[in-house]
Parts: sequence; C-alpha cells; structure tokens
Amino acid sequence: MSLTSYAHPEVLADMQWVAKYLNDPTVRLLEVDIDTTAYESGHIPGAVFWNGLTTILQPDFRVNFDQGALEELLARSGITNDTTVIIYSNHNAGAPWAFWFLKVLGHEDVRIMNGDRTKWIAQGGSLTTEIPAIAATKYTIQNFNSSIRVLRDEVQAAIGKSDSILVDVRTPQEYSGELFAMQPPQGNQRAGHIPGAVHIFYESALNEDNTFKSAAELYALYSNKGITSDKQVLTYCAVGARSAHTWFVLKYLLGYENVRNYDGSWNEWGNLFDMPVEK
Repeated sequence: MSLTSYAHPEVLADMQWVAKYLNDPTVRLLEVDIDTTAYESGHIPGAVFWNGLTTILQPDFRVNFDQGALEELLARSGITNDTTVIIYSNHNAGAPWAFWFLKVLGHEDVRIMNGDRTKWIAQGGSLTTEIPAIAATKYTIQNFNSSIRVLRDEVQAAIGKSDSILVDVRTPQEYSGELFAMQPPQGNQRAGHIPGAVHIFYESALNEDNTFKSAAELYALYSNKGITSDKQVLTYCAVGARSAHTWFVLKYLLGYENVRNYDGSWNEWGNLFDMPVEK
C-alpha cells in the first residue's frame, strides 16, 4: 500500500527504508515495549530499547516531563537534536506513544515504522541480540510543545460541547466500567468513561499485520462515529499510550488540525472523586 495517501506520509517509514538506513549515523532506531523479553531475543540492528512504562512514565503512571532527566535519556540513547528517530514496537501502541512523547519534547524528525517487529521478521528483516554501543551525545530540549496535550480541566470543559468530541480508545470492557486499566476496579477506583465520550478501540485503525489502514478506511472509521476534523478531538485511554496511537492516526495520517492527547487519562480521571463518570 502506498503511504502517499496519508496527510503526512513523511512520518511513516516503510521497512525497506528502515533496512536501507540501518547504518546511517544520523538515524537512531528505538524499540519500545513494556519489558525487554522481545528485545533481548532479537532486535533490529542498532536499535536502542525504551521501556514504555519506566522510560516514559513515573511511578504514579504520569508522564515524566522533567527536562534534565529527559535530556539525559536522549543523550544516552545517542540522539542529537538533528537525529532522525525511527520507532518500532513489539506491541502496536508503543511506537505512536513514544512518537507523541518526543513531539511534546519538540523533537523535529520522528517517524514510525509502518508495521511492528513481527512484520519485520515476516519480511525477512535481520535481527541481532547484540546490544549497540552508543556514544553519548548532547541534547537540549529547545521547546516543549504543550499544544498536543490536553489537561483535565480542559477535558471537563469540553463535556457536552457541540464543537468538541471525546474519544475513549480503551477496550469495550474498560469503557463500560467492567474493568479499570485492564483489571477489575480496586478499592476506591471508579470505572467507566467520561460522559459523552465516543468509544472506538485504538486497534481498529490497524490491518491484521499491524500496519495502518488506508486513509480512506481510516476516514470512514472515524467519521462514522462523528469524529470529524471540524471538531476539537480529545483522545484518552488509561495512561495516554493507546490514546497517543489514535492521536497519531487522526493528526498525521488524516490531517486533523485540532486533536490532542489527554495523557492523564483514566489513571487520573478515575481516581478523582469529583470527576463525572458514566457507565
């Protein structure tokens, strides 16, 4: 499938492109997952591993935006301000989440490999168990881009507004209130969804091989749920990872101008007693 039908095809890298630039010193590959099992069993040569939970999140499951810590993370990952960063994952939510994270940090050239590690293997892509020797760089965060985030008060203010739409991208069980962050609610946790939020599971945007569906298919998928480009679109999930996936699809593949990711997501909303909840 041609990538040129997307609004911003430059943010996707097909596997042939990745293979061609494996040894380019201006390119850094990141493999993103929630544990190192797959990475240690074999990763794309030169890829650095980021743990989506402990690299991006703090212990309270909120995104880490500490400038000094993040500059040190990028430096030890061999990334300069001018590096082209290519992200892939063993699980299909990981790459767009890291993409969103880097875009919040203001990094210019970030791309996602269209298809996950499984597809890379299926297409005969090479793997190695060798951990790359990375020379530390110097990285300076020049401009945090807060425009692609949405905070709790703004989410609350959008409820019931005709020009805004909230998109819950979690599983149907989480949306209905049966589960809280993939598990039954514990203690004082409140399960359910933000009032008026439309449900569309984030994986609905993917083909069976975890590549993205065509622009026409994606447009039909979202517009049929009332998720259109003339509205302010606010995406959320449990901790902001799966909703970053939908944010990426809407903003970069379909070209929606006004779409933001609520990274506080249900981890924040469901633990606040004064926030409205529907089941």
